[in-house]
Amino acid sequence: MLSGQEVKSVKLGHASLAGSYAKIQNGQAVLINATIKPYPYASGLENYEPTRSRKLLLHKNQILKLETRLSEKGLNLIPLEIYAKKGLVKLLLSVGKSKKKIDKRESIKRRELKKTIERATKKNLIN
Repeated sequence: MLSGQEVKSVKLGHASLAGSYAKIQNGQAVLINATIKPYPYASGLENYEPTRSRKLLLHKNQILKLETRLSEKGLNLIPLEIYAKKGLVKLLLSVGKSKKKIDKRESIKRRELKKTIERATKKNLIN
């Protein structure tokens, strides 16, 4: 549930999902820690909180389905994308498993190795 100025701000592209997540609380889906900048032409911006928790409007059967999926160990509800379509603001959610520390190290090693290979091939192509 967004206020009018938040909808206008999302339509302008002033929303960020970095560091945000969603959870099911009291039978309702809630988006937590998503940042929506204030609409620049709105009045009453003194009390506006850009990272407030926002209720997600979902059908009851969608919430129940997500709740059963999230009951498994290690699964989280992650917002992937926020966009405006036909005057409505849509949020794309995904259920995912968080990486362990060892997995993160492996992916960092792979990324670094890929960068060094690309640098080496660029040098060989230039020389």
